[in-house]
Amino acid sequence: MIKNKNQYINREISWLQFNKRVLQESADKKVPLIERLRFLGIFSNNLDEFFKVRYATVKRIVEAGKTGKSVLGGEIAKDLLEEITNIVIKQQTESLKILGEIENELETKDIYIINEKEISESQSEFIKTYFANQVSPVLMTIILNDLREFPVLKDTAAYLAIKMVLKAETDHRKSENRYALIEIPKGIDRFVVLPREDGKDYIILLDDLIRYSLGNIFNMFEYKSISAHMIKITRDAELDMDNDLSKSFIEKISSSVEHRKTSDPVRFVYDKSIAKDTLNFLKDKMNIEGTDSVIPGGRYHNRRDYMGFPSLGRQDLLYDKIKPLPVKGLNMEGSLFECIATKDYLQYTPYHTFSYIIKFLREAALDPKVKTIKITVYRLANNSQVAASLINAVKNGKQVTVQIELQARFDEQANIQYAEQLQAEGVKLIFGVPGLKVHSKICLIEREENDIIKRYGFVSTGNFNEATSRIYTDYTLFTAKDEILKELNKVFDFFETTYKINKYKHLIVSPHYTKNVFKKLIDTEIANAKAGKEAYIKIKMNSFTSYKMVDKLYEASNAGVKIKLIIRGICCLIPGVKGMSENIEAISVVDKFLEHPRSFIFANNGDPKIFITSADWMTRNLDYRVEVGCPIYDEDIKQELIDTFEISWSDNLKARVFSDKQDNAYKKIKGPEVRSQFALYEYYKAKLES
Repeated sequence: MIKNKNQYINREISWLQFNKRVLQESADKKVPLIERLRFLGIFSNNLDEFFKVRYATVKRIVEAGKTGKSVLGGEIAKDLLEEITNIVIKQQTESLKILGEIENELETKDIYIINEKEISESQSEFIKTYFANQVSPVLMTIILNDLREFPVLKDTAAYLAIKMVLKAETDHRKSENRYALIEIPKGIDRFVVLPREDGKDYIILLDDLIRYSLGNIFNMFEYKSISAHMIKITRDAELDMDNDLSKSFIEKISSSVEHRKTSDPVRFVYDKSIAKDTLNFLKDKMNIEGTDSVIPGGRYHNRRDYMGFPSLGRQDLLYDKIKPLPVKGLNMEGSLFECIATKDYLQYTPYHTFSYIIKFLREAALDPKVKTIKITVYRLANNSQVAASLINAVKNGKQVTVQIELQARFDEQANIQYAEQLQAEGVKLIFGVPGLKVHSKICLIEREENDIIKRYGFVSTGNFNEATSRIYTDYTLFTAKDEILKELNKVFDFFETTYKINKYKHLIVSPHYTKNVFKKLIDTEIANAKAGKEAYIKIKMNSFTSYKMVDKLYEASNAGVKIKLIIRGICCLIPGVKGMSENIEAISVVDKFLEHPRSFIFANNGDPKIFITSADWMTRNLDYRVEVGCPIYDEDIKQELIDTFEISWSDNLKARVFSDKQDNAYKKIKGPEVRSQFALYEYYKAKLES
C-alpha cells in the first residue's frame, strides 16, 4: 500500500530533525561551553552515520530506477535526496555559526582556539618541535598530478587538498599547478594544547598545525603560492555479503567490512573557499558528478572530533559529574544471587552504577555452584570487563555460551576481534541466526542448589558496555523468576536450532511475536476505551518508524485511548491531528545523557501491564531481528517504571514536542521547572534515603 504523505513523517526527515535537536543543545547557553562543543561533535558524527547508512539506502533506490514511495512514507526517492541535501546544507551553515559563537565565548573564559596565522614566537618553537617529533613521521602526503590512478580516500578521514602554483621557468612559460593530498593523522589528538601564556589556554587544530608546516613538507618544490583546503568523503556503509560457502561467517563479515573501505561515495564535503580549479580537479579525478551529495562546508571537517575536545581542567565549563547510586536493597558487598533469589531488582544506568552487571558475572565466574552462563553480546567496551568475566568463568570450568552479533553496525571489526579472543579461550560462540540480527540484551545463569538447577538472569534495554553505560540511560531487570528464565533459555535454544519456533507465555520475542503481542495489548485498550473504562498507553522508545504500529496507535486514538509517547529520535507518527491522532501526544528529551530505554505501559483497566524491551517499533526490530521484551511482575518495580516515565514526561526544559510543523518547539508546562534527567537522579537519591 502506498503511504499517504500527510499521514506520516518521512523517517529520514524525522532523523534530521532529531539531529537538529542535538544541534539545539550546542546552541543552548545554559549548557556548559565545552559540552556545547561536544554536542557539535555528536551532531557531526550523527550526520556522518546518516549519510553512510540512510542517505546511501535512498540513493540505492534511485539508482535502481524505483520511486521508493511505499517505503519512504509517500516521498519519491529522487525528491527526497534533494530535500535531504537542502536540509543538511542549512544545518551545516547553522552549525558553523554556532561554532563561531562558542569560540568567541571561550575567549571570554581565556581559552583561545588559534589558527596558523595567529601563532606567537614561543608557540612557533613548540609547534615546530611537535611537528617534527609527532606529526611528520606519520604524515601521509600524496602528489596527485602524475598518478595513473587517484588514491582511494577513507571515509573516516579528513584530507587537506593542496594547490601549489609553481614558479615559471621562463617568461614565456605559464606557472604550473601541482596538487597534493595530506591525510590528517588519526593517531594524534585533533586538538593540540599549546603551552599556557599569561594565564590563558591556547589550542590549535592539527589541521592548522599542518598548514603552518607546509613549507617544511613541500620544501623540494619552488612555488609562488600554496593553499590547503579540507575535503572529506562519506562512503556507503551497507555490508554486501558474498555467498561463498567455503568461507566462515567471520571471514564473510571481515570481507564485507574490508569492501566498505572502497564502496561508492555518497557525500563529498569541501571547504567552500577552495579554488574552483582545485575543486574541479578533485571531482574529475574522483568521478563525482552532479550536486546531490556535494556539500559546501567550512574550513574544518570531521567535526565529530569535537566530542573529544580537551577539558583543560575547566570543570566550570563541563557538566557536573554524578556519582552513580547503588540500587536500593541490592548489596554489592554480599552475594547478588542471594538478593535476587528473594525479589527482582531494576538497575537504571547511569543513575545507578553499571557495576552490578560486572559483579553478577564475576560472582558467576567464581561461584562453584554455577554451571553455565549464556549471554548475548551486541556492543562491548574497549578492554571489556564483561568479556574478561566470561573468560574468567571458562578458566574456572564453567560452560560459557556467547551469542555475538558480528553485524552490529560500525562495531563489526571490534566484535570479530572479541569473537576470536573468546573462542581462543574456550568460550562457545554462536554467530546469530541466518537472515536476522540478534539485538536482544539477555543473560542466563544456571546454578546448582540442593541438587536442583536454579536459574538467575537479567534482561536489559541496552548494551553490556561499561563506557556507554555512563552516558546512555538504560533499564536492566535482575530476576530469579523461573517462568521468565525458562523462556530466556528457549531464546538461546532458538539461536542454535533456528528452525524451531518456540512459544512464549511471558516474554515478547521478535521476529515471531513482538508485533502481534503489542497489537493485542493495544486492542485491549481500544476495547476498554469503547466500554468507558480507563484506557491509556505510555511508551518510551528510541525510534518509531513502523507504519503498521503507527496505524494501530491512530486506531487507538480514534477509539479514545489516551497515548503518551517519549521518542528520542525518529518518529514517523504525527500526533495531535484531529480525526487521526488527537489523543496522542509525543515528546523527545535530548539532554546530558542519551535516552536509550524502551518501556511500555498499558492501563489494562486499572491493573497496568508493563514491559521493558530491546526493541523499538521499527520494521527491522519487529521483523528482522531477535529482540526480547520482558514483563514486569514486581509491584515496586512497576511503580518505579511508572514514576520514571512521568518524570520524563514532566520535563519542561529539555523536552521538545513532536508536531506536523516539525519545528522542535520546547514543551511548555506551567509550574516549576523540571529537567527530567536531573530529577531522576534526585528521585533515586530519595529512594535510598526513604
